[in-house]
Amino acid sequence: MVGLTGGIGSGKSTVAALLATRGAVVIDADLIARKVVEPGSDALAQLVKRFGSEILDDSGSLVRPRLAEMAFGSSEARADLEAITHPAIGHEFLRQLGECAPDAIVIHDVPLLAESRKKAQETASNSLPDYAYVIVVEAPLETRLSRLEERGLSADDSRRRIAQQATDAERREHATRVVDNSGGLAELETQVDEIWHALLEIDSQ
Repeated sequence: MVGLTGGIGSGKSTVAALLATRGAVVIDADLIARKVVEPGSDALAQLVKRFGSEILDDSGSLVRPRLAEMAFGSSEARADLEAITHPAIGHEFLRQLGECAPDAIVIHDVPLLAESRKKAQETASNSLPDYAYVIVVEAPLETRLSRLEERGLSADDSRRRIAQQATDAERREHATRVVDNSGGLAELETQVDEIWHALLEIDSQ
């Protein structure tokens, strides 16, 4: 199991896609978090019971900003949110992992890997996967802000989101390999090739 992480706008998703083209199986934590609260899911029903129907739009889909506003207003509400969503996320992760071939190189794309490990240490939890290799993707702040602006985020919103995440230094504490995504695609491809060869060697042992 390989952990892949990086701050918002670092280009982590691009690295995941490049690894996938080389044969890796990517399990995306963000996609799982969205999947488990789709309309008709048990987790969404529990969220509505706890936080009210105002967290839904007219089609019955979750309005994530509304839920976030309510759930992050207090430590109790956030704990309730996590108690509902974390088991569902864990179950779906294990389901997807179980569908992987025994010899597959599985990339777990986890934006908040450093944050989750810190919380696990504070709570003495051992619920996180034991990664054989951790890839941390980095890019200069201005590059990240530019990329996020292209996605439609304002500079202020981007800076706020970046400030809420772990720092580069905190993520590096968990890194087996740091990817410098400040250059072009060719430079990134070279780094991904090096990582892929290293993962193949680990997988063959």
